[in-house]
Amino acid sequence: MAKSRAKKKRDHLLRNGGRDVLLSRGIISSFSTHERMTKSKKEIFNKRKHKNPYDHTAVDDKDFFVSKKAA
Repeated sequence: MAKSRAKKKRDHLLRNGGRDVLLSRGIISSFSTHERMTKSKKEIFNKRKHKNPYDHTAVDDKDFFVSKKAA
C-alpha cells in the first residue's frame, strides 16, 4: 500500500532527529473501533418479508398536498 503524505512527513522527521508525534497521541481512541457489518441478503429479506407491497395506505401523504385558503 502507498504511504500517505502525513506518514511520509512523520517518517522524515524521525529520520532527521525530529520528535515522534505518535507519542503525543492518547491511549483511548476518540472513535469506535468495533467492527460494523452490513446486513446480509437474508436479513434484509426477513425485514421486508412481512410488509405488503400493495398496501398504499401505509404511507401517510395526506398532509402533503394541502390547499391553503386565501385570507
